Amino acid sequence: MSDPHDTIAADDTEIRSGTVLPARRTDIELVTDDHLVLVGELAEPAERPARGTIVTLHPLPTAHGFMDSHVLKKAASRLPALADIAVLRFNFRSVTSPRGTSEGTFGDGVSEGFDLRAAVAEITHRQLPTPWLVGWSFGTEVVLKHALEHVGSGAVAGVVLLSPPLHRTTDDELARWAAVDVPVIALVPEHDDFLRPDEAARRFAVAPNVRVVPVEGAKHLWVGERYVRIVLDAMADLVVPGIAPLPTHWAG
Repeated sequence: MSDPHDTIAADDTEIRSGTVLPARRTDIELVTDDHLVLVGELAEPAERPARGTIVTLHPLPTAHGFMDSHVLKKAASRLPALADIAVLRFNFRSVTSPRGTSEGTFGDGVSEGFDLRAAVAEITHRQLPTPWLVGWSFGTEVVLKHALEHVGSGAVAGVVLLSPPLHRTTDDELARWAAVDVPVIALVPEHDDFLRPDEAARRFAVAPNVRVVPVEGAKHLWVGERYVRIVLDAMADLVVPGIAPLPTHWAG
């Protein structure tokens, strides 16, 4: 089901909040190790092989986070066309979006580790490029708690943490990330509601290889096209180095 505010881009148009650029979009179902079916979507470049892959993990379900949370939806709407990046989005267990409802009950970041594992396995099964994980808010907690197994096995190329609240992640769990050999970048809004750059630097000091990047003027929800573009440029340039800044107009 499409959003009534979405618009399919014509040639030579400015890319706006609801712009949807061409891509091959496939509804998918992920099956977890605890036998739940999760709903999602894979967006791939329309006419070329993907040069990189992103798996997104959405904000807190109990605060209305879902696979269509705006930064993640805009990543899927733009990055396949602008950067040849495949984007997988899915609803964590129990979460509903226009795509449908994932089975199960909210696991407070614990059982969602099974959901992450199923998403990474889907990318491997489809033989797409080794993915980057992009967690936003609650999604960063799932990554920090559960992604090390996938990093260690070589199934993850890097990690982007958007607005990490570090509510559910302990210092001991953070310290385990000190040994990883893939890039880990935390984009921390200057005016975040939960964790601002100075405190983020202190919390992540136990894993000094995590790069904390303050984003001036931004807030936890990254509202505003300026901040969306900052995030998408950063993500794209990590996955496909040199691709940013992304175009602000669609040339067709």
